[in-house]
Amino acid sequence: MIKDLKSIVARSQATLFEDMLGALALLVILVGGLTLPALV
Repeated sequence: MIKDLKSIVARSQATLFEDMLGALALLVILVGGLTLPALV
């Protein structure tokens, strides 16, 4: 099973990087949306 997981990670490293960037973008949008009402 560990061998399978290692091969999956090795094949999809570019996709994992893009997914991390997408998650970071969603987090920025969430934090911005929650702090925006405090500024108005």
